[in-house]
Amino acid sequence: MATQTRTATTAEPEIETVGTGWRGGVAAGALAGIAMGAAFSLFAPAALEVAIPSLYGLSGGLAGWIVHVSHGAVLGVGFVALANALGVVDPTRSTLLGVGYGVALWAVLAALVMPAWLAAVGSPATPPLPNLDTLSLAAHVLYGAVLGAALPSLRSL
Repeated sequence: MATQTRTATTAEPEIETVGTGWRGGVAAGALAGIAMGAAFSLFAPAALEVAIPSLYGLSGGLAGWIVHVSHGAVLGVGFVALANALGVVDPTRSTLLGVGYGVALWAVLAALVMPAWLAAVGSPATPPLPNLDTLSLAAHVLYGAVLGAALPSLRSL
């Protein structure tokens, strides 16, 4: 039987790049999805009531919330993998990385993938391609900031 010995080489906690913290990523992503959904509810309710649920042939605000928070949770797992690969454990660095992640999600998923997908399924809420909506950008920055800020305390779930 092999034994393991830990040695401290830095002041920051040791993290692995694969398989570590995914539950925390799900939780942080869901929390960030709720924050982003609240912003959409206040400033662009049609996003949650029509656009997001129609990606899957659904309709209504409850379906939009479920889909949106689910997307947020899945994307949170991607974020924890990125943070682990980069060795980011510090809350400030994690928050900044989260903001960048939110901008990247906006540029790829919201600006390009979502409009193409909505057009493909014939949604009544299809935006232009690319969809360079600044409210959507702000909401994705909020998602990333909450995700990055929450992950350090949730990573150990």
